[in-house]
Amino acid sequence: MHRVAIVAQPGIRSFDLAVITEVWGPDRSRVGVPAFELRRCALDPAPFELPGGLTLTPDRGLDWLGRADLIVVPALAEPFDPTPEPVLAALREAHARGVPVAALCAGAFVLAEAGLLEGRRAVTHWWLAPQLAARHPGVLVEEAPLFVEDEGLWTSAGVASGIDLCLHLVREAHGAEAAAAIARSMVTGPFRTGDHAQYLDRPTPAADRTAEALAAVREQALRRLHEPLDVPTLARWAGMSPRSFARHFLAATGTTPHKWLLSRRLDEARKLLERTDRSIPEVARRAGFASEVTFRQHFGARVGLSPRAYRAASAAAPAGGDSVRNGS
Repeated sequence: MHRVAIVAQPGIRSFDLAVITEVWGPDRSRVGVPAFELRRCALDPAPFELPGGLTLTPDRGLDWLGRADLIVVPALAEPFDPTPEPVLAALREAHARGVPVAALCAGAFVLAEAGLLEGRRAVTHWWLAPQLAARHPGVLVEEAPLFVEDEGLWTSAGVASGIDLCLHLVREAHGAEAAAAIARSMVTGPFRTGDHAQYLDRPTPAADRTAEALAAVREQALRRLHEPLDVPTLARWAGMSPRSFARHFLAATGTTPHKWLLSRRLDEARKLLERTDRSIPEVARRAGFASEVTFRQHFGARVGLSPRAYRAASAAAPAGGDSVRNGS
C-alpha cells in the first residue's frame, strides 16, 4: 500500500486532509516507515479554496484512483452536499477493480451516494448517523465502532477517529512498527482501545459500564496475548455470558472476539519479527498461537508472505524505502 490517493473536491474538511497528509505525506524512511506516494486527485485540476481559507491544488486527475493502492475520501464540511457524478463513477470503478476505499467521518455520505455502501456496514460521526440511515436506508449504519470495514470499504466515526483508521490501515499493510513510528511522530497513540459509544450524546449509565468493561477486557487481553484466550475467558473478565459478550463486542468493535484476537496476535508477531531475532516457533508462542503450523497458516493468509520472508523484507525496508505489502 504505497500509492495513496486523496479524493480532492471543493468543500472537503481541512482537518481530514491534514490527517491524511500527515500519515502518508512525510518521508519517515529513516525510522523504518516505507516511502508513500500521496496524490490529490480531482475532477478539475484548478486550485480551489477549502473551508477555513486554505487553498488546495490537485496534482492528479480521477484516472489515478485506479492506479492507487488505497483511496481516502475526506468528509465534506457540508456532508449533504452532492458529489459530482464523475467522482462517484471513478470511485465505483476503482473499487470494482479491487482498490480499497476509506472514508473519514462524513465521507461515508460520499460512498453511500456512490452506492458503494448498499447492504454494507458503515459508521460515521455519531451526530450524523441517523441522517445517514435515513438518506440511505440500505446502509447498515453502526453507532459504536471507531471504524469498520466491509468488503474493502472502510468508514470511520467522527473527526479524530480518522486518525485511528489511517493508522490502522498502515498497520494492516506495513506492520505494527510502521504504524507506531507514524503515531509517535504525530504524538498520538498507535490505537485506541475504546469505541465510538463513549462519545455519544447523553449515553446511558449501562452503556457506559459496558463500554468500559469491554475496553478493560481488550487492554487485559493485549497484555496476555501469549496465553490461551477464548471467548468464555474474555466474557468472564467482563462479567458477562459468552453470548452476551460476543454480541456487545461485535457492536463495539465491528468484529468478533476471535477475529480481534487473531488480528492482535498477528500484530504482535509482526512486531516480534521486525524487532527481534527470536526463532519462528518462539515468535508463534509469544504471540499466542497454539502451534507454529497454525501461526504460519494465519500469517501467510493475512500478510501474503511466510514469517521468515517477512522478517527478511522488514530488515531491508529502512535502507530501500520499501516495505512488506499486505497480501489481503
